Amino acid sequence: MPADAPRPSSLLPSVEQLLASAHVVSLPMRVKFRGITRREVLLLDGPLGWGEFCPFPEYDDAEASRWLASAVEAGWQGFPPPVRTVIPVNATVPAVAADRVPEVLARFGRVDAVKVKVAERGQTLDDDAARVAAVRSALPDAAIRVDANGGWDVPAAVEALSRLSAVGLEYAEQPVPDIAGLAEVRRRLREAGTPVLIAADESVRKESDPLKVARAGAADLIVVKVAPLGGVRRALDIVAQAGLPAVVSSALDTSVGIRAGLALAASLPELPYACGLGTVSLFESDITLDPLVADDGAIRVRDAAADAGLLERYAAAPDRRDWWLDRLRRVHAVLAPSTAP
Repeated sequence: MPADAPRPSSLLPSVEQLLASAHVVSLPMRVKFRGITRREVLLLDGPLGWGEFCPFPEYDDAEASRWLASAVEAGWQGFPPPVRTVIPVNATVPAVAADRVPEVLARFGRVDAVKVKVAERGQTLDDDAARVAAVRSALPDAAIRVDANGGWDVPAAVEALSRLSAVGLEYAEQPVPDIAGLAEVRRRLREAGTPVLIAADESVRKESDPLKVARAGAADLIVVKVAPLGGVRRALDIVAQAGLPAVVSSALDTSVGIRAGLALAASLPELPYACGLGTVSLFESDITLDPLVADDGAIRVRDAAADAGLLERYAAAPDRRDWWLDRLRRVHAVLAPSTAP
């Protein structure tokens, strides 16, 4: 078992229990996001609630084990007690053409913060600038943050953020792929007097040591996602050790996954930024009759239960169900050794 993998309790359900509780769905997206138009998700019906296991297909079993630990926590352990019950959230604008920005924003209702995807492969800085400008035009007073998913190198990031900062940016998320690059972008922007904070996402959740970015002084804040970090409790521990402000975000989850994100946001001692937990609005349909979507810029903490009719309607094709169940078996085997005496 990898040293960085989460270590679930000795009450980790057997693989047979997980398989018996599993439902695999394929949900259509309103717009292409992360290069996909359908999101496949494996849901687990646990005794304490629903859990979500949906690592992206390219993730290996060791990385996916954190997602399974998170799903088990939700369904078999439950969440820590909250310190707040209303969570502010941002809207998310994918890498769409600028003229589609009003259409995307309309699905979120009133919001005070917007995350805009930039550095999409095949697009240009002009495309990014037009998209960000369209958001600013639609929401003159909103906080705007951009997310490059590590899509730039250092010179391109400095050029892009210098230009995009003209509209006023709250922060830039993962402008370059690696920690050394983040530190260099942050240094160059400060030297140039460009007022853009740097947030680390992939450099937290995909690193073997999620605290490395904080120790390197490479970011002003960190983005934390429950599933990729192994659950709410592990994410809380990482935030506490990092000593940096945290933004809670999602990994393109259904309402079941968003529920875990809300549990983290509700449990953090401080919540200085709106959370990236509004992505259910990017789905054409969710798997619950009471979706966890923002109302007046916030989501009230509540449970999310999958609906039997929606599970049936959006059930994945048999070959895809088999693919996910096989993946569940393999990933469970990664976690299981940690429960041995």
